[in-house]
Formats: sequence, structure tokens, C-alpha cells
Amino acid sequence: MAIVNLKSERRDGVGKGVARKLRAAGSIPGVYYGRGEAPIALAMNAKEIEGMLHGAAAANVIVDLHVSGAAAADRKALIREIQRDPVGGHILHIDLQHISLTERIVVEVPVELVGTPTGVKDGGGILEHLLRAVEVECLPTDIPNRLEVDVTLLNIGDTLHVSDIKAERVTIKTEGERAIATVVPPTILEEVAPAAAEGVVEPELVKKKEGEEEEAEGGKEG
Repeated sequence: MAIVNLKSERRDGVGKGVARKLRAAGSIPGVYYGRGEAPIALAMNAKEIEGMLHGAAAANVIVDLHVSGAAAADRKALIREIQRDPVGGHILHIDLQHISLTERIVVEVPVELVGTPTGVKDGGGILEHLLRAVEVECLPTDIPNRLEVDVTLLNIGDTLHVSDIKAERVTIKTEGERAIATVVPPTILEEVAPAAAEGVVEPELVKKKEGEEEEAEGGKEG
């Protein structure tokens, strides 16, 4: 994974009001933390951030962090979380965690399904993607953008598990028995036969006839 430069400056104040003013002025609020240091509240240029990430939704981007006015320091950081507006998609906040390029870390990596299962193509089955990310341990520069899983050979009833993932230079921490994808049979809707009209009406007719007979008998006795 490539390392990108990220310019920032310290910001005063925290809270929703401060964050709104920063975004209105073209900046994105963020925080840098880790390695026993006190968290640093940051402000970053929104256009530079959007250009750097190219609209990426995932985290795990490694940056060489430069804080304006601060003494030069080795501030390699991992973008742990990118909060986006659910409607517009623009970035609202960024969390950066200090890392060492020589120490292994644990991160979440998305799982991407590749191919069309045989059970879908030939049997009309339905592919279900059950697990969309797994935890891996590796050096920061070895973090994969995604882990691809080939589902081409899956027939109806077949399932792929985490243990089936092939990955280099990373150790998968998610339990191997967790299911990633499966092909289920097509859904068949059974037609329900309508109830016979006679079955609904008959009891009412019987009751009516019984009542008529009682009235008739009562009339004879009178």
C-alpha cells in the first residue's frame, strides 16, 4: 500500500459547532491519536483530502502526516475511519492512528466475490454474500485493498468459508469457520388453492334449516 502526504494544522476547540464552521470554511476536522501521545485535533483541506482519497469509502489509507507549526516528527498514520455524509457522500471527519511501518497491526479488509457460481448460472440459484470484511494482521505497507474470493465453482448448497481465502503476507484473524458466501436454491412460491365456497356457506344453511324446522314444529304445537 502506498504512503501519501497529508498536510494539516492544529485546530482549537471541539464539538459539532466547531466542526460545522470548519466544514463551511472548506476544511475537514480530524483527530490524530496513539503511541501514548495526547490526541491532536486537526483541520485538513477538504479539496486535498477528497483528491487524495478519490472518493474511497474504506479506511486503511497510510499517510505521512505533516502538522503546520509543529516540530518535525515521524508521524506515519493510518486512516482508521472516514465519516461521510449519508446523503451527499462528502467527508465529515477523519480519524488517524499513529503507526510504525515495522510493527504489525490488525485491520479490517473488504472481501470481494469474483465470478458467477455454477449453481447460479446453470441451476438458477441465488448467491448470498454473508461476510463482507475480515480482520487481518500484517505490516502497514502490506495491507491489501481487498481480498478476492472466487465463487465460480459453487453449486447450489455449497458454501465458502474464511479458511478458503488465499492471502499473502497477511494473517487472517477472523474465525476460519465463518461463512463468506453460499448459493441457495431458487425461491419457489407455492400456489394456495382457494377454499371451496360450499365449505363456507353450508354451516349457515344448516343452521338456517334447523331454525326453520323448530319454528315449523312450534307452529304445529300451537
